[in-house]
Amino acid sequence: MKTLHGKVAIVTGASRGIGSEIALTLANAGAKVIVNYVKNKQAADKVCAAISNVGGECLVVQADVSDPIAVRRLFDEAIQRFNCVDILVNNAGILIFKKIAEMQDDEFDQIVDVNLKSVFYTLREAATRLADNGRVVNISSTVTRLMLPKYGPYAATKGAVEQLTRIFAREIGEKGITANTVSPGPVYTELFRAGKTEEDINRMKTMASLGRIGEVDDIAQIVLFLVSDEARWVTGQDIGANGGII
Repeated sequence: MKTLHGKVAIVTGASRGIGSEIALTLANAGAKVIVNYVKNKQAADKVCAAISNVGGECLVVQADVSDPIAVRRLFDEAIQRFNCVDILVNNAGILIFKKIAEMQDDEFDQIVDVNLKSVFYTLREAATRLADNGRVVNISSTVTRLMLPKYGPYAATKGAVEQLTRIFAREIGEKGITANTVSPGPVYTELFRAGKTEEDINRMKTMASLGRIGEVDDIAQIVLFLVSDEARWVTGQDIGANGGII
């Protein structure tokens, strides 16, 4: 069923990993999708081609979402092409896998810019430019609930995203817009594998009640539910998608 027929969705960081799967999943449900990327145009074009191959409509937009001017342009191009934006999925993010004592100032600034400021900038645009009864889903992380070494700044930014989302949900609710976060556990992506040994990955498998690492579709299906009409009474929530790690 095309449950999102006629809807327009922006997915940030949609050229790979969880973001690309979310873009494809929303397109398969009938949404017109803006595939945002910052560097890898070839990968973004590949995602858009996959959407076109299943009869969907898409637009590839290069925009560094840690830049407020670029975020404004991202919304401008989406609205110019499709007349509105109904759904915003904030997926763009980076992980620098280091202990706090080893983290350099420029690395910390980069994590804050990409993981936190980008969400603030897109929410600020969405507050006035997202259609009534729209949907916002921000991708957080289960590491906010754990005390894992080498995740300090990353967990701090994701925790801040959760708080921004809760407040935004209250501020925007009068327009019928819902805003939620999804907090994946370990998921097989390039970002997840960065800096980890096979021993690290196997240990994380044992942490999950379901005994495996997540797949990108596990997360995309939850996002699909949250942006659908079926989730119209769910807002200001953080959904733990982690196979029972915590």
